[in-house]
Amino acid sequence: MSTIKVKNSIIAGIVLMCIAVACLGINDAFAKHLADRYSPMQILFMRNIIAFPFTLLLALLMQGKAALRSSKPHVHLIRGVFWVLATYLFFTSIKHIGLAKSTALLLASPLIIVALSSWFLKERAGFKVWSIVIFGLIGALIIIRPGFAAFEPISVLAFLAALMAAFLMLSARWVDEGESFWTVMLYLTAASGLVSAIAVPFFWVPLHLSDFPLFCGVAAFGTAGMVLMTQAFRLAPATILAPLDYTALLWATIFGWLIWNEVPDLLTFIGATIIIASGIASATKRGQK
Repeated sequence: MSTIKVKNSIIAGIVLMCIAVACLGINDAFAKHLADRYSPMQILFMRNIIAFPFTLLLALLMQGKAALRSSKPHVHLIRGVFWVLATYLFFTSIKHIGLAKSTALLLASPLIIVALSSWFLKERAGFKVWSIVIFGLIGALIIIRPGFAAFEPISVLAFLAALMAAFLMLSARWVDEGESFWTVMLYLTAASGLVSAIAVPFFWVPLHLSDFPLFCGVAAFGTAGMVLMTQAFRLAPATILAPLDYTALLWATIFGWLIWNEVPDLLTFIGATIIIASGIASATKRGQK
């Protein structure tokens, strides 16, 4: 591949990554608006049943019937549980502590992945990497502030969402390497839909017809964000794209301020800055290997 093609591919990947993060930010804003009237589990269920037909159609168009075949459907079911838990915890947290604060804590997920990889995948991490991870987790503690008067117990849910998201990413190692992105996406959507369908009767309240466009927005922007982000990582190196994921905090802050007049306090910004700096340093360090 020529230098020009490589450069164009990287630029395309960067553009897609930025659009993907913005889409996910809009998805979160829609979810927060709906969370005033519905349980996060019901929002998640509605997102899945609306998104699944379109995901199925996309998978069939892109890969044909081969997209329907998986050698390890049980792995996708496990990953569906992780995705439901991560989304439920995150949607619950944004209802109570705001978009920016919840998003800042969710951004600790890449650092958690590094820590868990050392324990569960036996991937060695040196002193510098562990120092970066610990520094980032200190940033999360600054945001949560356990033991202080400003401590909000619900903020722990956002950090647990980051933990579940880390498990979701790490469990991708269990997926058959021969399965395409479309198969993985289709089965993950179906699995999370099944898991949320089992739980949603305990949370269900009657739907308002006027809210249906918002549910469609959650499904559309959430699915678009994941598809675009995956395509971005196919076009450009992860070390270039990973730091762009932190622009999610920018979108969360903007939407939180414009729609709900939420302004994160100074310690939240300090903690978020530490998490972002640690995440970028960790991604850079891994990219040098």
